[in-house]
Amino acid sequence: MKLNQATDYAFRMVLHMSLLPNGTKITGGELAKAQKIPDRFLLKIMRNLISGNIMQSFRGVDGGFALARRPKDITLLDVIEAVEGATYLQRCLYDNETCSRGCHGNCSVQERFGQIQHNLIKELKAVDFESLAKREREIHLQRVCPSKAQARD
Repeated sequence: MKLNQATDYAFRMVLHMSLLPNGTKITGGELAKAQKIPDRFLLKIMRNLISGNIMQSFRGVDGGFALARRPKDITLLDVIEAVEGATYLQRCLYDNETCSRGCHGNCSVQERFGQIQHNLIKELKAVDFESLAKREREIHLQRVCPSKAQARD
């Protein structure tokens, strides 16, 4: 499985929004500048995040974007699936008819990949953006002020 650049940008967008106070709206331009994402690419990704009920958009003078859910209710898997679609390691895991051997889902390789995929999805569901934002703050504190971070340890 290889995640594309759009998914990486989407992670950064959702993490940025997760670091802001709950309900904060931000313009696409502000978000693009803060995360160094091309404006047009950001808007394309934003459409996927809105469709995935991760972000919401507001029109008008006070318009912009905000998280549609609380960061604790948004997982890495949610973002991946909003941008890339369903997560499968091999085609035969979602369509037994694609097996060129004609096994129709009955082979040791598919069985093993099915277990790996199950574990991968479980791990991606376990990581929410509230915990990522908390860790991001800790990392930032260590970079800006290493002595304070050491004093907490």
